Amino acid sequence: MQEQSTAFETPDVVIGNHTAKYTAKNPAIRWLTERWVANLEGQLDRVRADPRLTSGRALEVGCGEGVIADKLSQRWSTVVGLDLPDSGLRRDWKAYSAPHFLHANAEQLPFRDGEFEVVVSVEVLEHLRDPERGLREIARVGSRHLVLSVPREPIFRGCNLVAGRYVKDLGNTPGHLNHWSTRSFVKFVSTVADVQRVTTPFPWTTVWATLR
Repeated sequence: MQEQSTAFETPDVVIGNHTAKYTAKNPAIRWLTERWVANLEGQLDRVRADPRLTSGRALEVGCGEGVIADKLSQRWSTVVGLDLPDSGLRRDWKAYSAPHFLHANAEQLPFRDGEFEVVVSVEVLEHLRDPERGLREIARVGSRHLVLSVPREPIFRGCNLVAGRYVKDLGNTPGHLNHWSTRSFVKFVSTVADVQRVTTPFPWTTVWATLR
């Protein structure tokens, strides 16, 4: 992707992962992340097995460094990953050749209705100022499957406190504006889609749902 001007960078927003969980030196964080990714890949494999999928088009909303978008490209022929403008992410995206990366806002996606058979958004909705609008946009541009994941609260914050992280903010990770338990997140997703499977790889909640 061609380097863009820093004039388009996003101020006052946490972009990507606040902790580099995919490359963390802390063995506990790395182990938990690997378990979460393995669980997510299991969900993606179940979605990929749907014989009704024909277009081979998948979208990741809030793709961060591009790790999950790359895993999508191993399963679908056309993969788009998007995130807010950030020069660090653009450097990370250069490591991956298959996905197409672009900058856009999750609350106003630049795609047609039903453009992607599969829409994935992991560790994103908790960051949005208007998560209801973000979820509606994710559903709007999808035509069949959603795979969504968020921190499982209050467990996620509790883990931060135990580790002595963000104590003044009661364990709340910088940039996390919204907080869901597994039950409340399932209820939230159910407003736009039918939930098919819920998994709880500690300390996250992951939901696979099909659009109505």
